[in-house]
Amino acid sequence: MMEYDRLFEREPEAGSNPDAGKKRMRLSTRSLLYSATSLFPAAAQAADAPGHAFTSGHVVALSSVGGLVSALLIGAFTLLRRKTAVENENRQIKSALSDAHGKISRYEALIADKNRRIVIWDGLTGQAEVLGELPIETGAPRDDRDFLAFGRWLKPRSAGELERAVEALRGGATSFDIVVETNRDEVIEAQGRVSGGRAFVRFLALNNLRAELAELQIERERLQSSIRSFQTLLDAVDMPSWQRDKTGALTWVNEAYGEAVAAPSPEAAVRESRELLETVTREKIKATATHDNPFRDKVATIVNGNRTFYDVVDVRSREGSAGIAVDVSRSEAARDELRRTIKSHAETLDMLATPVAIFDERQKLQYYNQAFRQLWNLDIPFLESTPDHAELLDRLRAAGRLPEQLNWKAWKDTILSVYRAIDPHTDLWHMPNGQTLRVFATARPQGGATWVFENLTEQVDLETRYNTLLKVQGETIDHLAEGVAVFAPDGRITLSNPAFRALWNITSEEAAPGTHIKDIEKACLPSYDQADGWKNFSRIITSFNDQRMQAAGKIELKTGLVLDYAVIPLPNAQTMLTFVNVTASELAERALKEKNEALHKADELKNAFVQHVSYELRSPLTNIIGFTDLLRTQGMDPLTSRQAEYLDHISNSSSVLLTLVNDILDLATVDAGIMELHYEAVTVNDLLDEVALQVAHKLQENQVTLKITADHDLGVVYADHQRLKQIFIKLLTNAANFAPERSSIGLKCWRDGEDFLFTVSDPGPGMSAEAVEKIFNRFESSNNGGRKSGAGLGLAIVDSFVSLHHGRIAVDSAPGAGTRITCRIPAGMATAARLDKVAL
Repeated sequence: MMEYDRLFEREPEAGSNPDAGKKRMRLSTRSLLYSATSLFPAAAQAADAPGHAFTSGHVVALSSVGGLVSALLIGAFTLLRRKTAVENENRQIKSALSDAHGKISRYEALIADKNRRIVIWDGLTGQAEVLGELPIETGAPRDDRDFLAFGRWLKPRSAGELERAVEALRGGATSFDIVVETNRDEVIEAQGRVSGGRAFVRFLALNNLRAELAELQIERERLQSSIRSFQTLLDAVDMPSWQRDKTGALTWVNEAYGEAVAAPSPEAAVRESRELLETVTREKIKATATHDNPFRDKVATIVNGNRTFYDVVDVRSREGSAGIAVDVSRSEAARDELRRTIKSHAETLDMLATPVAIFDERQKLQYYNQAFRQLWNLDIPFLESTPDHAELLDRLRAAGRLPEQLNWKAWKDTILSVYRAIDPHTDLWHMPNGQTLRVFATARPQGGATWVFENLTEQVDLETRYNTLLKVQGETIDHLAEGVAVFAPDGRITLSNPAFRALWNITSEEAAPGTHIKDIEKACLPSYDQADGWKNFSRIITSFNDQRMQAAGKIELKTGLVLDYAVIPLPNAQTMLTFVNVTASELAERALKEKNEALHKADELKNAFVQHVSYELRSPLTNIIGFTDLLRTQGMDPLTSRQAEYLDHISNSSSVLLTLVNDILDLATVDAGIMELHYEAVTVNDLLDEVALQVAHKLQENQVTLKITADHDLGVVYADHQRLKQIFIKLLTNAANFAPERSSIGLKCWRDGEDFLFTVSDPGPGMSAEAVEKIFNRFESSNNGGRKSGAGLGLAIVDSFVSLHHGRIAVDSAPGAGTRITCRIPAGMATAARLDKVAL
């Protein structure tokens, strides 16, 4: 079996020798027979043995061997036939391959033309195969890899166009015919095709005529692309642009032009010949514009109902003209606004008290304000001549208006170096006239410099006086009897005077500047250890509240001193703590308080005594008066003339005493603040009649007449009827007391708005100014021309009752000129409302 396997391991190779094959076939047959004999050695031996008889087993074995040999022979012949067929097929393939090689040689010879080169791609991912060559003068690389890098030897526009075309060819089988331009300005035609699933691009070097035609085509495309780019650009910009033919008709406009003439589209503007510029302007352009000198001018036109300014440029050519308009309305407005701003700034600077001067990049004076001219006392013609800065300095030096310098040239160069500097320059000039100027010089971005002169004379004087004042204040504080300490916001002491240290019995080291208030508190504990003492001061001084607190009060030290303290916030965020020794005044105050309390108690006892005595006196007086009137009645026994006279004296004395008791009681009630007025609507005319009847007896007794001057209807006054009547009676009684016999006193009443006024006058002896000042004092009585001398309580009661009615009283008197007393009683609606509220 092993030999059989080796037999079928390999077929004869195509193109091998047939005889050798046959020979190998015969050897294989022999091998098969040998193998069959070797498979059955026993049978062979039996057959060879003499006289040995074949058994049935021997026959079966021989039959098997014979069958096997037959099968092997049949297989061998079959293989021989297949071998022959394969050899024939190989000969045919070799013949076809030879023919293909011949064709390839012919094609390569055809492609090997130096005027063309072909690039072949097999699918999208296949490698490129390059065939042929291009002339050296075209600049195409000979290396295949360099050739396929189109951007290295083609111009960028051509390279980009070719790469896009190749990508469309390989991806979408899109053929193309384009002309590309090399970096050596040579033109090459590129043709792209697809065949048999492969993409081919053929590059052809053109001859002179075709190359010229291709160059013209490239130039035409470049010009058209440039025109489209410019038109796209002009459509994108916000500047109306247009083209006209030789007759002046519009041939093209951009989007901005269409919007300016309110056309639906630029094409509609051209079709409808909508003009942006006015006819006069177009005629002017047509008359003035030439091929060499384009029209340039600023024109005005109406756009969207608004007047708009344009800078127009119109260029004339052989085919017509083209123009563009730049909207300068905003620029004009900004320019006008700038002019107004500059004028406003100039006017503002002219109103400033600070001298200002501006020099340009040539160091020429361009601007100055009135303060500058007045500072240096310069002539206007000289300043208007725009002098040089160096010339200006020389002139001021010659006039003796600049500070004296040891080295004038060096100082002048330093001043003028600001025009070359970046940082501002500041300097102090001490003028010969005693002024002190601070000079600021700042270089301007556009060149030149601005000079500002600040007069510091007053400031220097103020600083000097301030420093002097600080010294005086320091000396003053040190010599004050008050204790003063000033603390910073962090609670550290900044200054203290000797009085502060003496009051609290601390040393200057313990109150040295910078010492914290906690340490001051510890040093002051032996003199004052109250829990709310220095802790309260510390809380107020170091508080972070926006509303800084003030505090004041009084403390008593262990040493017996009584101090008034005050915590006062200062403007510089510091706090001042002051202590005043008020021990003596405190002791005096305490004594006065004790005395005042005793006086109050005595006054209370006096009032109680007066009220008690007044009420106790009124009862017996009432009985006396009653019995006196009873004795005068007709039903009693008749009296003798002397008894009647005595009875009259008793009656008069009792009435006077009762009046005095009532007056004292009324004043005591007023002083005690317990008197209440019973407000009501009082008819003034009725009140006057009532008063006239009540004082008639007194007037008749004094032989004095009463003259009343009043309107028939004085209306109503809101007042206490009884108290108002008392006012009238006491004033009229007082006037009758001082009026001469057979004379008359006057009562005049009138209304002033809502108020009720009345005047009581008498032709008596009058009073001096000193007497007028004391007329309303209690127990002040004057017997100057009066018939009777009273207790001096009548006018005091009048003053009190008028004040209770919120009125005013005035006295007009002079010696020998009589006396006139005027009262004003408020009776308006506001008073009525107030009285109604009181009544409620």
